[in-house]
Amino acid sequence: MAYADQSMSSRRMVAIVIVVLLHAALGYAFITGLAYNVVKKAVQDLKTFDVEDEPPPPEAPPPPPPKQVEVQPPPVVTPPPIVQAPVVAAPIIQTVPVAPPPVITPTAPPAPPPKPSIAVPGKPKGAPGDWVTSEDYPAAEMRAEHQGVTGFRLDVGPDGKATNCTVTSSSGFPALDDTACRMLMRRSRFSPAKDDAGNPIAFSYSNRVRWQVPKD
Repeated sequence: MAYADQSMSSRRMVAIVIVVLLHAALGYAFITGLAYNVVKKAVQDLKTFDVEDEPPPPEAPPPPPPKQVEVQPPPVVTPPPIVQAPVVAAPIIQTVPVAPPPVITPTAPPAPPPKPSIAVPGKPKGAPGDWVTSEDYPAAEMRAEHQGVTGFRLDVGPDGKATNCTVTSSSGFPALDDTACRMLMRRSRFSPAKDDAGNPIAFSYSNRVRWQVPKD
């Protein structure tokens, strides 16, 4: 349709242009004094014609519908056979009574053997006052005028010699206590104690040492 309208408009435009040119020529002839015959002849030569519209081109047929593709249904697959697992019987659990663990009662440790009775007590040999004298007084303690009483206990073996010294009561000055035990371990001697069978046995001996600064 657009092509037909465009062709018809072009022809009309040509016809209009020709008519305009003719009118211009006639006017020019009148103005320049041309003879009437010329105008008449020109009018006779003028041929008019009708411009006919061209018929519109036939409409194009619509496109054919798309060809439908036939979809094949999926093949039918046979499901695998159902395999049933064999039924296993549950194991029979038998409970066996368990005897309770034995109760262990802690036993007291065996009592130490009784000490042999002393039939004859041990005795110091010599005078115990000679074991620690004023000459054993530590010089620094003497200058500081430190005085006191050291209580002690001696453990004596079957041979009558001291094996250990323990301070049972302090003099208040460690240097005095240490000096007392050191001298006692070095100088003390005892006659051993004896049991009922007359065998020498160990024993202990306790006493005191008095520390006193000598006066001039």
